[in-house]
Amino acid sequence: MADYRTRVSPFVERFAADLTEAGMQRMASRVFACLLASEEGALTSAELGDRLQASPAAISGAVRYLSQVALVSRQRDPGSRRERYILHQDVWYTSLLSRDHVLARWLGTLNTGADDLGADTPGGRRVRESAEFLEFMRIGLEDMLNRWHARRQAE
Repeated sequence: MADYRTRVSPFVERFAADLTEAGMQRMASRVFACLLASEEGALTSAELGDRLQASPAAISGAVRYLSQVALVSRQRDPGSRRERYILHQDVWYTSLLSRDHVLARWLGTLNTGADDLGADTPGGRRVRESAEFLEFMRIGLEDMLNRWHARRQAE
């Protein structure tokens, strides 16, 4: 544990601060960074609490959030009541891939809104431009993820 406190913990806190600054909840940022830096990419609630000096309730809330945004999953150890929290394989790829359904929903709402507001109104034009940008981004993201997947397969 001494090695964790001197080498790993400073990284965890720095990266968690970066994630928090980008908009992620603070404790979720810390849990994610801790899992990312762990040997197995999986820890129990007690292990996370010990490493982060955080309460079980704080860990639980963070894991709930991270599960909802498809960054971690829960796995029960066979024959045990304890759950392990596990980073998804290729976590960044999986996370971005799961965003496609969110972008599709936003696009549907924006396109409907642009039609409802009308192309001749300032609001309608802004909403249409927003939809066009998100569609452009969605296509670019899909292409980027396909290239990443092909690169990983070639390794």
